[in-house]
Amino acid sequence: MSVLVIAVHPNLAESKINKALIEELGKHEQITVHSLYEAYPDEVIDVAREQQLLLAHDRIIFQFPFYWYSSPPLLKKWLDHVLQYGWAFGPNGDHLQKKEIGVAISAYGTNEQYQADGDNRSTIEELLKPFEATVNFVGASYFPPFKLYNVGSLSEEQLEQSKADYVQHLTSAQLSHVK
Repeated sequence: MSVLVIAVHPNLAESKINKALIEELGKHEQITVHSLYEAYPDEVIDVAREQQLLLAHDRIIFQFPFYWYSSPPLLKKWLDHVLQYGWAFGPNGDHLQKKEIGVAISAYGTNEQYQADGDNRSTIEELLKPFEATVNFVGASYFPPFKLYNVGSLSEEQLEQSKADYVQHLTSAQLSHVK
């Protein structure tokens, strides 16, 4: 199982959490990390390169800090450009049909804040529905999200455990459902 983690953090070098997770992933040969903001500082996306990366991996994970209830803007641009008609959907658009695609998010809010009766009035799963719908639309299987809450208050021990949990999730978690 080859895993591609597409890291989408506008300032990865200054990130404590996402940077630590990415550094941990780099220790595992079956996991490829691809940082969009590092690859495309001008935000001009090489669509052919990105599509080849997708084709070369079985599982694709979009890793990003969850803010404003969504992803950083470069991921939206990437989705718009890379998941093209005739490649990802539509006639002959079947290139992602045997793939597993999911997200890994880090959020400053607590799990309790992301509940129907919490501050955000929605669960993370509800807020991630557009990603799940996109995965479904391109005919791939939705891989369960990895969620790291309360990142502003994580201790070093909790961060170490989260890194191990993340690798375990990426390399052995089961699909939420199979198409």
